[in-house]
Amino acid sequence: MPPPEHRPEAPKSVLARGLRLLDAFGATDGELSLSVLAERTGLPKPTAHRLLNELVAWGGLERTSGGYRLGIGLFVLGQRVPRHRALREAALPYMEDLYEATHENIHLAVPSDTDTLFLEKVNGRRSTPIVSRVGGRLPAHCTATGKVFLAYGTPDRMRQVCEAGLARLTPRTVIMPGLLRQEVARARERGYGLNREEAEVGVSAVAAPVFDRRRTVIAAISVTGWARDLELERLAPAVRTAAMALSRELARDGT
Repeated sequence: MPPPEHRPEAPKSVLARGLRLLDAFGATDGELSLSVLAERTGLPKPTAHRLLNELVAWGGLERTSGGYRLGIGLFVLGQRVPRHRALREAALPYMEDLYEATHENIHLAVPSDTDTLFLEKVNGRRSTPIVSRVGGRLPAHCTATGKVFLAYGTPDRMRQVCEAGLARLTPRTVIMPGLLRQEVARARERGYGLNREEAEVGVSAVAAPVFDRRRTVIAAISVTGWARDLELERLAPAVRTAAMALSRELARDGT
């Protein structure tokens, strides 16, 4: 257990404490024990245990033999978010068309602070096995979708990403702010972003922007697969066509 000075300070309100327990689950955490949850949140074990029981009763968590895991109640609640639900429903036909053409992983992502958040994913048995999952996130600086958001975003977004630190995920991750700005400028010129084994060794991607009716980038569609198999520049027109078709539908429907 970390020394007291390194533990997070527990929030005061009951609501904030409950939310902190939910937020303690990382992208790869299947289940967490009471001890780990108390350590990550800075809550005393008795307090954490009481709140965990209330979250289980509500359906936000499920009890397991080793502790707790996120529950179906959170999934149901997430499906009620109107903006993202409408975006996913509109995007799925275009994503499925891209999958039929490539048999690779097709992502719909949205910007989230300094990350790219995967809102939907279409894949199959022939798709490259990769780390991404719906609800997961990766740093913007090393993903094709993230570079799209930086290319069409405000200077503040680029500044925030650079100030957060350009973590090296693979030997090919761009970690110099100047080089990242050059790569993002090229993405804006081309109309699509590229990731060449920058987030996962052996895996590359190409992504194109999705605009709303005000021509603001709200999402990106990407194709991701083995670097040795994907011809990114050849795939780029198909990805851009799907993204532009979705943009037109969103503008027409006022979504």
